[in-house]
Amino acid sequence: MECPNPVPIFSFISFLALYFSSVTLTLSQASLQENFIGWINGNSDVSCPIMKTTFFTPKINVSEFEEVLESTAQNLRYLTKSMPKPEFIFEPMYETHVRASVMCSKKLGIHLRFRSGGHDYEGLSYVSQIEAPFVLIDLSKLRQIYVDIQDNTVWVQTGATVGELYYRIAEKSKKHGFPAGLCSSLGIGGHITGGAYGSMMRKYGLGADNVLDARIVDANGNILNRESMGEDLFWAIRGGGGASFGIILAWKIRLVPVPETVTVFTVTKTLEQDAKRVLARWQQVADKLVEELFIRVIFNVAGTGNKTVTTSYNALFLGNSSTLSDVMERSFPELGLTRQDCIEMSWIESIVYIAGFPSKTPPEVLLQGKSPFPKVYFRDPFPAQERSHLQDSVWDKLARQRQETEQTHGLDQEAVQLHDPVRLDATTRSVRELSGPGSRHDEQEGREGELRTGSGLGGKVLQRQFQQIGQNQDNGRSRQLLQA
Repeated sequence: MECPNPVPIFSFISFLALYFSSVTLTLSQASLQENFIGWINGNSDVSCPIMKTTFFTPKINVSEFEEVLESTAQNLRYLTKSMPKPEFIFEPMYETHVRASVMCSKKLGIHLRFRSGGHDYEGLSYVSQIEAPFVLIDLSKLRQIYVDIQDNTVWVQTGATVGELYYRIAEKSKKHGFPAGLCSSLGIGGHITGGAYGSMMRKYGLGADNVLDARIVDANGNILNRESMGEDLFWAIRGGGGASFGIILAWKIRLVPVPETVTVFTVTKTLEQDAKRVLARWQQVADKLVEELFIRVIFNVAGTGNKTVTTSYNALFLGNSSTLSDVMERSFPELGLTRQDCIEMSWIESIVYIAGFPSKTPPEVLLQGKSPFPKVYFRDPFPAQERSHLQDSVWDKLARQRQETEQTHGLDQEAVQLHDPVRLDATTRSVRELSGPGSRHDEQEGREGELRTGSGLGGKVLQRQFQQIGQNQDNGRSRQLLQA
């Protein structure tokens, strides 16, 4: 009888090492989650204990973890296996859970990523390629909306989508609306921190221009409102990227009037239909049309064999089709708009139309929080070598402009470091002072935040303000601001 081959001792040791390392890993993850839960229960004033169904980990409930992680992600490139994944996902049920999460992360030395709608194409709200370990705080369960038509205001929690907000407003009134994004699946929390561009911005400004108050959690776990955070921070979170300053819990927004009947249209032009000339004309007149009219251009590739480029002019007009026809005939006849192209509907129906849903889709689709477009892979637009040359040329140009500015104004080398955080508060305050009465910063007019409009703290309006300040040589404070 032959004896079986002995098991090599190194194989047995390797097996034990692998076994204990996997056990340690599992225990470590379980311990981190248990510590997190215990800390939140001990530091939240909500008596109801946290249900474990609000926690999702790749080691314990992998299918639920993947479902939640992928639920709102728009860029499939950031869902590949090679991308870092959070240790676990936590869905807070109450504001104090968010506060306790911040305090816990500092105590345990872990990094937080937090998302409201997850609509960022760079994956910043659910992927961290620098800090590890990290935890994803998904705010989707904080989505309550309180509409006060008498006061013309709404309190909306960060996890609600733009579509939900629009729907709840329309439930209460057919004559009220809010000027925010065109895509109905945007999370309102992060959307407003980026400005919130939309189809009514020419009439009422950005969504960020119509914020009256906010609730945030700062880095120390404090829950702040407009009064307690101060006007500088309140100014910054409305367009300057809220993730840089804290976690947005809710916004108090101002409603705007909308007519009971609005008009939409979509007119498509191909290259054979003189699309280039029409596009050039649109660029000339788009900002000069009546402010009730918003027209955007959507580019597409059409055809299968001989492909061509099409330009679709997608529009919203706050009024009836007869008035719109008169406006277009007078200001933009090159488009060739006809009465048959115009569709009259309610404001909430126009939201569904502009968002890209099929014709006659009921407004209830806005409650689903889903985009009508499939998720796709977004790639870098240029090869690495070309992108490097492009970046070099941009920086060279900026350097030359800075040198010319210093020579013209005689500014100190360090003085023009406007991105210096130490000088930021003084700069923003000075800009407000220089705006003066009658500007959109005038509190009596209730229209603050002009400098925020565009792309946040470094927006085009801010640049225009600095240019105007630089031209005013008689104003001593202007000189001081440029050197701040």
